[in-house]
Amino acid sequence: MSGHASTARVYDLDGQVQIVSAYAGATPWLPEQSPLAMPRQTFNDASRQVTDRLASRPDGLLTRRFIVFGATLAVALLAMIAPVILCAREGFQPLEIVALTLFAVLISAIACWFCSTFAGLIVLLTGREQDDMDFAPYPPLPTRRTALLMPLYNEDAGEALGRLAAIDASLARLGASDAFDLFVLSDSTKDEAAAAEVSACAALRAHAGSKLYYRRRSENIERKAGNIADWTRTFGGTYEFMIVLDADSTMAGETVLRLVDAMERNPGVGLIQTAPTIIKSQTLFARLSQFGVRLYGRVAAAGLAWWAGSEASYWGHNAILRTRAFADCAGLPELEGRKPFGGHIMSHDVVEAALMRRAGWAVHVTAALDGSCEETPPTLTDFIRRDHRWCQGNLQHLALIGAKGLNPISRLQLAMGCMAYLSSPLWLASLMVGMAMQLQSPVDWTSFFYILNPKLSPFMLASLLGGVMLMGPKLMGFVLVLTRPGERRAFGGARQIIKGMTLEIALSAALAPILMVANTRAVIQIFSGHDAGWATQQRSADGLSWKDAFAAMRWQMATGVMFALGLFIRPDLATWFAPIVLPLLFAAPIAVFTSRRRTGEAFARKGWLVTPDEDGVAVSPAVLFPAGRPVVEGAAPVWARR
Repeated sequence: MSGHASTARVYDLDGQVQIVSAYAGATPWLPEQSPLAMPRQTFNDASRQVTDRLASRPDGLLTRRFIVFGATLAVALLAMIAPVILCAREGFQPLEIVALTLFAVLISAIACWFCSTFAGLIVLLTGREQDDMDFAPYPPLPTRRTALLMPLYNEDAGEALGRLAAIDASLARLGASDAFDLFVLSDSTKDEAAAAEVSACAALRAHAGSKLYYRRRSENIERKAGNIADWTRTFGGTYEFMIVLDADSTMAGETVLRLVDAMERNPGVGLIQTAPTIIKSQTLFARLSQFGVRLYGRVAAAGLAWWAGSEASYWGHNAILRTRAFADCAGLPELEGRKPFGGHIMSHDVVEAALMRRAGWAVHVTAALDGSCEETPPTLTDFIRRDHRWCQGNLQHLALIGAKGLNPISRLQLAMGCMAYLSSPLWLASLMVGMAMQLQSPVDWTSFFYILNPKLSPFMLASLLGGVMLMGPKLMGFVLVLTRPGERRAFGGARQIIKGMTLEIALSAALAPILMVANTRAVIQIFSGHDAGWATQQRSADGLSWKDAFAAMRWQMATGVMFALGLFIRPDLATWFAPIVLPLLFAAPIAVFTSRRRTGEAFARKGWLVTPDEDGVAVSPAVLFPAGRPVVEGAAPVWARR
C-alpha cells in the first residue's frame, strides 16, 4: 500500500494544485508524519488466534447465545410442522422436498432475526443496554488524542464538510476541541470535486475549534479501506484512537466523548460500533427508511450487542477504533482470483472486526448511545445501486468463513452478511417452486375464499407464526417507544406512531418483492463474474423520471408478468400471490411515487412517518469543559488554557 501512496495532491489556499510527497513531513494541509506499521494479514495461519478471555467479555455470554439460538431452532421447527404435515399426506414429491429445504433455510434466518430482536427488546425494557460497556453520563476530558476521519469520493463537499463542522462545533461547545483532530481523506477522481473539497476545508479551517487536515490521494487504491489504511500507516502513530465516519455521518460531541472515555477505561477493547439512526430524509422512500430505523433499529442493535458481546461486528462508520490495534492486526490481504470474488476486499469492515477479534481485541456494538446519525439514499434506484455493491462485498466473504483462527461468532456474522443477500434468490426460488407445485393441481376456488373465511389449521398457524416473525421487530420498536413517555411525545403520540407504522409496514411489504428481484439479479451477475464497481453514492435527489424508472424496474416487471401468467392457469391463487405480483407489476410507478420530495413532505405534514428531530444531538446530558490543549507530562495530561 505505502508504495502506491507515495504522492498525494495537496491544494494551497488559492486552490492551486501541487503534487507533494505524502511522506515529506508537514505541509499547510498535513501534520507531521507519525508512521505505523500495518502488515497485511493472512487467512491461512491459525496461530494468529488469541484465545485468552477478554476483560470486557460479558458474564453469562454462552447462556445468552444458548437462549437466542435455542429459541431460533425451536421457533423454526415449530414453523416447519405445518408444511411437513401437508407434504407428508401423499408422500414427499421432489418439488416438495426442494420447497421444504428452501423454506427451512429462510424460516431459520427469519426466526434468528426475530429472536435476536426480542432479546434486544427485553434488554431495553429493563434498562440493561449500558451493562456491558457502562458509558459514563459525565465523562472526563480525554487523556489521549483522537482523529476523526471522513473519507470522500466525489461527494458533495459542502454537505459533507457541513456535517464535519457540526461535530466540530459540538466538541467546541463541550470544551474538548483540542483533544481531537479532523482529517478529510479524499479519494476523489474528479478535479472539480477536489477543488470544492479544498474550498470547503478552507472555509471550515477558518473557524474550526479542532485542527483540520486535508489529504487527497493520487491513486484510489483499495477504495475506502485503502484510504483509511494509508492514513493509519502515515499518521496513525500520533493518535490513540480514530473515529471513522462516512461522508453522510454526523455525531454529537457527547457521544464522541463517551466513546473515547469507554476506550480509555477498557484497554482491551479494540472497537466500539454505535447504532446510527437516519436523519434529514425528504423523499418518501428515505422517510420510510428513517422511520423504520428510528423506531426499531436500536432494538435489533441491542439484541446483537447482547448475544455477540465482545465478538460483535463493525459497519465501517460511526465507530471508534484503537489505532495501534487496527494497524497491528487488520491489514487486509488481497483475495486470490479475479473479480468479483478476488482482488481487494470490498466489504472490509466486518473482516477487519474479525481480524481484530482474532488477535485478542474485543469488538463491541452498542445501542446505549444516541447522537450517532447518517443519511440514506433518497430513491429506490439509488438504494438498489448501493446494495449491489454491498452484495458483491458480502458474497466475497463466502471464501473467508472458513479462514483459520477466526472466532466462531465472527464466522457466523460473515455468514449472516452473505445470507442477507442470498435470501433473495432463495425466496424467489421458493415462490417459483410453490407456483410450479400448484400448477400441477386443478383450480380450487375454496382457496380463493379461504382468506375471507380462515379456519384454525396447521397451515393457518404457520401463516400466523410467519407473519408475527416478519412484523415482530417493528411491533417491538412500537412497544418500546410506548413505554417511554418522552419518546412517545417526540414521535407525536401513540396515534401518530400507529399511523406511521401502518404506512411503513404497507410500503415495506410493497418494496420487499422489488428488492428481492434486484438482489437476485445482483447475485446472479456477481456469480457470473460481473464486477459491481464503486460508483459515487447519490445522497440527495428529488424525483425519478418515468423513463429511468421503467428502465431500472424492467426485471421486476418481467418477473411480475411471469407470475401473472401462472395465475391465468390457477386464478384461485390470486389472493395469495397478489402481495408479490402487484408490487412487481407496478414497480416503476412505486419507484417514481416514493422518489418525490413533495410526496414525502405531504405525508409528513399529515403526520405520517414523522420521527423526532435528532439532527446529531445527544439526548444524554452534556458536560461542558473549558477549552484547552493536552500537554502530556509523564503519564498525566495537563490541560493548558489558551
